[in-house]
Formats: sequence, C-alpha cells, structure tokens
Amino acid sequence: MGMGYSILANKLTVLASFTGGFLASLIYLGSGFTGVAMMSVFFILGSSATSWHRYKKRTSVIVEEGKMARNALQVLANAGVPAIAGLVIIFYPGLRNLMLLVMAGAFASATADTLSSELGMIYGRRFFNVVTFSRDSCGMDGVVSLEGTLIGFAGSCIIALIYALSFGLDMDFIFIVLAGIVGNLTDSVLGALFERKGLIGNDMVNLLNTLMAGLLAILLKVLF
Repeated sequence: MGMGYSILANKLTVLASFTGGFLASLIYLGSGFTGVAMMSVFFILGSSATSWHRYKKRTSVIVEEGKMARNALQVLANAGVPAIAGLVIIFYPGLRNLMLLVMAGAFASATADTLSSELGMIYGRRFFNVVTFSRDSCGMDGVVSLEGTLIGFAGSCIIALIYALSFGLDMDFIFIVLAGIVGNLTDSVLGALFERKGLIGNDMVNLLNTLMAGLLAILLKVLF
C-alpha cells in the first residue's frame, strides 16, 4: 500500500518505490519496527517539508526539483547506510547495538538535512556560506541559516525520540542527536566545497553525510 501511494502521489518513481521497499525490508529484518518507523518518519517529514509552501521557495531550480518524484539513487543515498547496518545485524547479530546506532544516526542526519534545507528556505532570515561565513544566496549549496539549523536539530531529536521509545532514554539519545547535527553540517560543508563546483552530486553528498553521522554515533558510543 505504501509503495502504491508513493507512486500515485508522485513522491517516488516506480523503481524508487521498489528500491525503498527492499531497503525497508533489510532495515526491518535488522532492527524490527523501530528502524522502519525511523525510515517512515524521515520519508513523511521530508516529503511534507518539500511540499510545504513550495511557491515561496526562492529558486526555480529548487521548485522544479521539488515537483519531481524521488528516484532510486536518491532513495539509496538517504537510506542506503541504514540498510547496510540492517544487513550487518542479520549476519553479525553481536553488532546489533552498534548498528542500531548507525541506523539512527544516519536517519537523524537525513531528516535534519532535509528539514533544514526545505524549511530553512521558508523561515530563514539571514543566509550564510557555511565555510566562509559570508552572506550568501538562499537555496545555494552550502548555504545555511540559524532558523534552518534549529529546524534540523528538531528533526534529529524526533528520530532520537523514536529510538528512545524502543530502547530507553539514555546517552544514546544525545549521541543520535549529535550525529544528526554533525551529519547535517557535513552536508553543508560538502555542498559548499564540492557540490557547488560540480565535483560531486547531491546524492553523493547525502550518502556521505549519513555515513558520517552513523560512524560518529558509534564512535561516541565507544568513547563514552
């Protein structure tokens, strides 16, 4: 039903919908309903944020991108790291606790990135290049706003809360939120340094920021 709705509502292409279903299966087999819940909340919040006040978004390129259904590469870029974590759990159950943090950290980063980008364009007031800290144009790669950053922080907290509802409220909550924040920052830095110059694409940026967040989550777990 979820795949059918995504296709009919032009949220995902047919291939992207089946790709998402396959990744969701790996995530479910590794983490149970918690992982699927995190993935579902990311998708719902991301789709809603993309559609929210679309006519107010500053550049025609962004508006046109928002109208397009997500393709399979975009799905892989955002949910590939959690799916790999699920696959690791299936074959190496002893790593389950660490891989669950990878999964949560990656989804926290993906959610923070999407919400801060899409809603920051609506509610942001001043926009800065994340590398140079100089004033820059809304909607450009590597450009952030205080409002967008705070919205991204809230997105990370939502994913961390879903994790906490299943496994308890402890330091993992903070690790996931921090991973989401750093992952979102990584996305902006990669956008400013590489994506803006055409050296890498948005899908690669999304994959790298979720990977960074996942690795940071387990690093924090091991250290603290």
